[in-house]
Amino acid sequence: MNGTPRILNRILIGILGLKLLAIGILLLLLAAVPAVGRWWQGWSAGVWRIWRDLFERTRFPGRADSWLWIVVVLALLLVIGVMVAWIAQQGKGRANLLVSEEDPGEVPGNVRIGSGVAEQALRAALADRPDLAGVTVATYEFRGEPALKIRVQPRQGVAPQRLASEVSALVEALDVAIGKRTPVLIHIAAGARSRFGRAERVR
Repeated sequence: MNGTPRILNRILIGILGLKLLAIGILLLLLAAVPAVGRWWQGWSAGVWRIWRDLFERTRFPGRADSWLWIVVVLALLLVIGVMVAWIAQQGKGRANLLVSEEDPGEVPGNVRIGSGVAEQALRAALADRPDLAGVTVATYEFRGEPALKIRVQPRQGVAPQRLASEVSALVEALDVAIGKRTPVLIHIAAGARSRFGRAERVR
């Protein structure tokens, strides 16, 4: 429901996992198979020789330093910039306003209702219920409009369908109070204190 790039995250995690698996297999083979160890020594020596010759050919005139180090530093800065941008994309999509509408009445103006109003009202309505182990409410932007995500963790033995209906009734009462129908995702989560499969309900 938020702006987290889940598909990209899964692709990156998959690539990282494959790399770690390949490194683990290689280390295991190096430790257990002498032929692989001999191949690695010959291959790594050849690669080191190629890189050493490359750095020697790219030295600054009259100096022992290679300009390739500048390229390496710029590449690392680029990687750091991409990583910072990727981290900044995680969890985006939170909305601060639940309602923002023009009022063309006798005194024209703009009516704004913060997302905290709905979040606090719903949390307060669900906080004292003995059949719930936890409640979180957040507001996200969904297709350009604010939407509520209500995550409830019921205790063992609570019927998820009945719980979803009761939470939906609270949301409908909230819609009447603010004068606007808000899209809602009700997420019923199973945890250590609730042992039935999770269910989700979208209104």
